[in-house]
Order: sequence, then structure tokens, then C-alpha cells
Amino acid sequence: MRFASPIYFVLLVLVVTAAYVLFRRERQVYGSIRFSSLRNLKKVHPSFWQRLRWLPKVLRLLALTLLIVAMARPQYGWKETEIFSRGIDIMLLTDVSYSMKATDFRPNRLEAAKRVMEEFIEGRKGDRIGIMVFATTSFLLCPLTLDYGVVKEFLENIEFDIVDGNSTAIGMALAYGVKKLKDSTAKSKVIILLTDGENNAGKIEPLTAAEMAEALGIRVYTIGVGSEGTAMVPVNTPFGVRYIPQTVHIDEDTLRKIAKQTGGKYYRATSEKKLEEIYKEIDKLVKTKIEEKTHQFYDERMHYFVISALVLILLEAVMSATRFISLP
Repeated sequence: MRFASPIYFVLLVLVVTAAYVLFRRERQVYGSIRFSSLRNLKKVHPSFWQRLRWLPKVLRLLALTLLIVAMARPQYGWKETEIFSRGIDIMLLTDVSYSMKATDFRPNRLEAAKRVMEEFIEGRKGDRIGIMVFATTSFLLCPLTLDYGVVKEFLENIEFDIVDGNSTAIGMALAYGVKKLKDSTAKSKVIILLTDGENNAGKIEPLTAAEMAEALGIRVYTIGVGSEGTAMVPVNTPFGVRYIPQTVHIDEDTLRKIAKQTGGKYYRATSEKKLEEIYKEIDKLVKTKIEEKTHQFYDERMHYFVISALVLILLEAVMSATRFISLP
């Protein structure tokens, strides 16, 4: 509810003034009747209608108030909001080679990456997201979709041995991701490639795959995961699982070149906190621009107040001419 001409509320001062004058004048009107004794008059009680002798005046003032409110043009409105969004298609490429079992991230690199990616997915709006895992080979775990619940469910199910984890084919994984985005009609197409190693398998070189991405207008953000120096990696032995130190070696030069060639950016995550910061920064860089257009509609409600005022005026006139008639 709103009022198109609220300036007319100033006239309510007239209502207050009229009320003051009417009721003050009533108190100042006195009469005199000669009786030898007031004993019998004290036994006389005013009737029900005598107690309501103020009612016509109140109805008149209320009608005047309603007319002033009507002049202020009360309106009832609602809003309709149109949202225009040209979303981004994002493919998450995640390394699941056995080196991702390293415990420099807790409980390991893969689980830490999954937690951070889940937060990234929850922050998106209007974007299609897909998930692909890779090691020696690549596997499309979740195709591009707007159903983030489904995406997160697939994300939770990422584990080792989905594909052969003995080596890492970064070039093949990137080429496969480019293929899945090739026919996308989205305004922007993005690949976020997360790995902790170097390309040591596959028939397509990473920079060749980067050229493919560049040709199709796909930006690639690369993330190297792993602490500096060495990290403890679990290894199955005849005596059970043993943790042995392994040197962290990430082909940062290649990852940096991939990102630069495609218009993306390379990041190095040496801790889970750093990884969280990286995904937050990427989230801002690939944010979908959402435009909103609001339409307001209003219906006039003035006639309800005018009709109510006329009814009160008519009722006051009838009462003043019948039950509350004043005799000279």
C-alpha cells in the first residue's frame, strides 16, 4: 500500500481542529431548570441513546477523515522482477592419480579439493557445471547441468580407482574437457584444471590441448596442488600400508603456459587454506552477470474510502434526523 498524493494528509489538522471545537462547545452549553429539590433527578439515569449522543459527531469526523485519505490516493501495488542471466559453462577437471593420496592436505589432497570445490559450487548461480576426473585416462563423471544437488552428489562420489591412477595425462584430460564444451552456447566457457603432477601419459600434449581451447574461446584456470618439498604418500606393501616421503613435483611451467594461452590464470595451492582462497578468486573472475528489471503495478483504492465516507455521512444524517434530532 502506498499514497500517490500524501500532501493531502496535512488536511487532517482540520479534523483535529473540528473535533476540538465540537466537543468543547458541547461542554460549554449549559441549561437551567427550576426544581424545588434535586432528589428525584438524581434517581434518573441517562438512556442508552442518550449515552450515544456523541455518535453523529464522531461519524461526521470519521467521514471527513476518510475523504482526506481518499484525496491522498491510496494505491495497492506489487512488483514483478525479471532476471536476465547468461550463465557460464564450467567444467571441473580433477586429478585422481595416486599421488593425490598425499597427506600434506588433510586427510589427503583429493578430499581437501572436494571440500573446496563443493563450496565453489554452492556459490554459483545460473551456471552449468560438469565434473571430469582424470589420471591415466579421463572420465566424465557429471555432464554440464544446472542441478547443483546432482553435481555435489557426484562430487562426493569421486574416489581413487575410478580410472587407472598410475600416471597423469593432463593433455588428454584437457582435450576431453574442451570437446565437452565445444558445442556450448554459453556466453563464457571455463575449465578449472586441478592437478598435483606433470603430464606423463596420453597422446595429446598439454599445450596442444591449450591451443584447442584457445581456438574455441575456452578459458582454462590451472591449479597446482601440493606443499613445498616432500609429502607423505601411502603405499601398499606386503606388510600393509606404509607412508613414505615423496618429492612434490608439479610442472608449473606447463600449467602456467596453458592458463596464459587461453586467457586464464595459474595458481599454486600449498595448503587447503590457500586452495580455498584460489577458488574464491576464480569464483569472482568467472562470476555470471545477472541483470534484474523490476516492474511496479498499482491499483487505485480511493473509491473504497469515498464509498465508506458517503455511507457514514448518510448514516449520520439519518441519525441526526431521527433518534438524535435536536429541538430548538
